[in-house]
Amino acid sequence: MSRVAKKPISLPKGVEIKVAEEAISVKGPKGTLSIHALPGVSVAVDNGVANITVAEGADDKFGGTARALLANLVKGVSEGYERKLELVGVGYRASMAGKALNLSLGFSHPVVFEAPEGITLETPSQTEILVKGSDKQRVGEVAAKIRGFRPPEPYKGKGVRYAGEKITLKEAKKA
Repeated sequence: MSRVAKKPISLPKGVEIKVAEEAISVKGPKGTLSIHALPGVSVAVDNGVANITVAEGADDKFGGTARALLANLVKGVSEGYERKLELVGVGYRASMAGKALNLSLGFSHPVVFEAPEGITLETPSQTEILVKGSDKQRVGEVAAKIRGFRPPEPYKGKGVRYAGEKITLKEAKKA
């Protein structure tokens, strides 16, 4: 069996796991999330700890995957996930208008991005965007979509980047 799958998942206070035949759902203070039950994998919950077991003859690889997905759900419904984006460039700004994010990214028009269900967007300053939510995949997907409007360019590094992302700059042509 996978070494990852052997590690138990401790459940924080207020988090419940319900195991059904086709899906595993996790309920907590930040909402409810669920995943498909993977073939040959069973989840047992006792005393605030969830354990993953893989059936005899089933694929071991599903055990580690199920444990990682379940751990992400538990963290999502208890703490939530957050991605921080930075705007680098002269005149690049972000502001909120209701649930819509207005971006000035050097185009002739402002880019308006509507926050999808379950995701909250914040702008602590004009050059920072916080993407928050309980689903790790959705948070990453929304952050990537916002970054995709103007990815960092390789000569000056201008654009939308993840916080802490290092951009390797190219050298300009020499005359």
